[in-house]
Amino acid sequence: MVQAVFFDFYETLCFHRYSLAENLERIAERYGVEVNWKRCETALKSLFAGTSAPAPTPHYSLLESSITVMLRECEFIREVGIEKHVEQIAWELLQSGHYLFAANSATLYDDVIPTLQHFRDAGFKLAIVSNWDTPLDPLTERLGIAEYFDAIVASHDARVRSEKPDPHIFNYALAAVGVLPEETVHVGDTYEADIVGAQGVGIRPILLDRDGKQVGRWEETIQRLSELPEMLGAH
Repeated sequence: MVQAVFFDFYETLCFHRYSLAENLERIAERYGVEVNWKRCETALKSLFAGTSAPAPTPHYSLLESSITVMLRECEFIREVGIEKHVEQIAWELLQSGHYLFAANSATLYDDVIPTLQHFRDAGFKLAIVSNWDTPLDPLTERLGIAEYFDAIVASHDARVRSEKPDPHIFNYALAAVGVLPEETVHVGDTYEADIVGAQGVGIRPILLDRDGKQVGRWEETIQRLSELPEMLGAH
């Protein structure tokens, strides 16, 4: 019997109000610089590569992680052909969209709070299990959803230091909530991280495909969180 529901965070519960490209276009216009949009897709892949949770070391700190984010952003700026005001533009880009600097860029999907409230009222335990490079609790507090969760588990948390699909992050969440894998479902939008990861530890995975681009990839798939209570018999 299902007693707990785990949720991915980004593009499951919330999204950026503006895309990185939209923010970059606005900032580049302000500084009078040209963006080489043909390089943008490749540059974005480089920007988000190597962002996995760091291996445990006694010297790791979130400050170092933040500096790494800034350095990656500067490299991205250069890769799209911008040579002037690189650091300043990078800071503005971070302030426009990165959750560490721009919490107001986070927007909840309209089905999130009603779904969380439904499960909370029905007595389910709830958790977030997210690959996330900054502290996640403050952001969920700003969004008004922290109170719904029994645990908020982020990959870069020094207590966790594991990211999906690695089993440890799921096992950490199970222990934090106090449930067994067979009593738990995990909902997320990324097949490799969420479906493969949850399945690997015996948690029932449910794929969230909001834009309908993953049709047929996984048997248990929903397009909106509002479909979840009926699927789990939590009417």
